[in-house]
Amino acid sequence: MELEPRNPFASPRFGQIATFMLLPAVSSPAGLDVALIGVPYDGGTSYRPGARFGPRAVREQSSLIRTWNPVLKVHPFQRLRVADCGDIDVVPISIERTFEVITAKMNEVVAAGAMPLAVGGDHSVTLPILRSVARRHGPLGIVHFDAHPDTWDEYFGSKFFHGTPFRRGVEEGLIDPRRMIQVGIRGPLYGPEDFAFHDQHGIEVIRIEAVKEQGTAWVAERFRRLEGGPVYCSFDIDAVDPAFAPGTGTPEVGGLTSYEALVLVRALAELNIVGADVVEVAPQWDGPGQVTALMAANLMFELVSVMALRR
Repeated sequence: MELEPRNPFASPRFGQIATFMLLPAVSSPAGLDVALIGVPYDGGTSYRPGARFGPRAVREQSSLIRTWNPVLKVHPFQRLRVADCGDIDVVPISIERTFEVITAKMNEVVAAGAMPLAVGGDHSVTLPILRSVARRHGPLGIVHFDAHPDTWDEYFGSKFFHGTPFRRGVEEGLIDPRRMIQVGIRGPLYGPEDFAFHDQHGIEVIRIEAVKEQGTAWVAERFRRLEGGPVYCSFDIDAVDPAFAPGTGTPEVGGLTSYEALVLVRALAELNIVGADVVEVAPQWDGPGQVTALMAANLMFELVSVMALRR
């Protein structure tokens, strides 16, 4: 059931705070099924900064989201109690302290029985979220949409940045690597050794060439092997081609179309999704109409719809 009636065509008035998809704003996740949370942090970025402003932009562009998903045939906000829990008070000068506050907030969400759906922020914020979700569910299966593998060991001498969260997640036992699938990987890398970690741990990589050549239905079939256990979905917006989503810090050409991205998220409907994030929206690099933030807002809606099908 919805927390309260909503007007899907309303827009924030002067002095009011925009919320994700015009849903209620709450201070506590108690009683929620899904907690929408902004994580305005980009201290783990290695190239173009600005993802700290992602949650604000996505909230604004989500105001047109309506309440019925005609493809999945579900009213997610009638089936689930969903609300905007605001932004986490990150620590811009310290990635370690930021991770601590993210994990503390997500522990609160998980303890309340809610599924977190976070909006970043750069991809480094996924690691502390995984720490909380895995604490509840055990080692997680992962569906990771991205242009980059994000399994490097370190950058600029740091073990924590937006290119390391999944390596750290495997090392910390948060992720079952044999139940991890990466989708959309592409672009120049440092060398073939960039995938040695995948080979060692059994991580499946579906490069963009396979998506284009085999089709989205084939990718959806690959997801089916993750059935039967908890799965976390992490969607880096740079998985989408910059022609459709230019507002991101490390764009790579030749990616998913906006339609393919929506189809592939809907294909998670058979999985037990226990949490998710959409990250790396950097609105100052966006095109006219804030198309990247709009894309992210629609991905959020699809993820909530997928979660609703399991309830």
